[in-house]
Amino acid sequence: MKIKILGSGGCTCLPRPACNCRICVEARKKGKPFARNGCSIYIEDINLLVDTPEDIVESLNYHKVMAVDKVIYSHWDPDHTSGMRVFEQLRIDWAKVSIGIENDNPIDVYALPQVYQDVQSIQNKYGSYLGYYQDVRNLIKITPVESTLQIKDIKVTFIPVGEATVFVFEQNGKKLIYAPCDVKPFPESEMFYNSDFMIIGSTIPVDTIKNDFLVEQNNPLWTEFFSMGEIMELKSKYNIDKVIITHLEEEWGLSYTDYEELAKEYDNVTFAYDGMDVEI
Repeated sequence: MKIKILGSGGCTCLPRPACNCRICVEARKKGKPFARNGCSIYIEDINLLVDTPEDIVESLNYHKVMAVDKVIYSHWDPDHTSGMRVFEQLRIDWAKVSIGIENDNPIDVYALPQVYQDVQSIQNKYGSYLGYYQDVRNLIKITPVESTLQIKDIKVTFIPVGEATVFVFEQNGKKLIYAPCDVKPFPESEMFYNSDFMIIGSTIPVDTIKNDFLVEQNNPLWTEFFSMGEIMELKSKYNIDKVIITHLEEEWGLSYTDYEELAKEYDNVTFAYDGMDVEI
């Protein structure tokens, strides 16, 4: 299984507009991997995209992704859905539409039923965006998934956690956990044991973040975000071989180089960057 991390940023990507802090200035000057787009991955084996952050078109072009046949949504948050106009960019032909010919190759879209309902509720005065893309323009075909999805030789298990989803991808005895956002408290599942990789967000990698702000132990952020200690506990509990931390916020105040140094403090833990390839 070949996975490309298209975007490793969080709600606040890097560089942040109008910000002149050290890491934003560096990201503007050097570009990727110092710069980070919104959180998304691409499974090359099956042309599958997970989530559509607002800059997903830029990410697809930058990483030269030439085919998207399937999309799955983890949850409704804008930093994971607001780039859904990518469906138009990928499929619509306005010249043909002008003479009554609609798209005949819709993109398959999958999500847990509750996640689908949440994303379906994103709308304008005319109705749901997803409804327009499916029912009017035939750009997508939506299928709610209760538990598992089989695409060729890859099995995808959808595990609900609050309003979000943890995905487990399996192929030829290999296993990848993808838990991009809003996954604390982490759900219990036998599926997680003995995974080859876990790519996980919702993590604050250091206690002192941007502008020397100390995230005290009683700060409510810790109810939403994991500490590195908690990540290591999950790694040990489920006997996960390698962990990659993604959804890295600009607000953490760390650059690509800082994360490389931080990774040296942990066993088989690295930090994602845009364009990172994972093969299992």
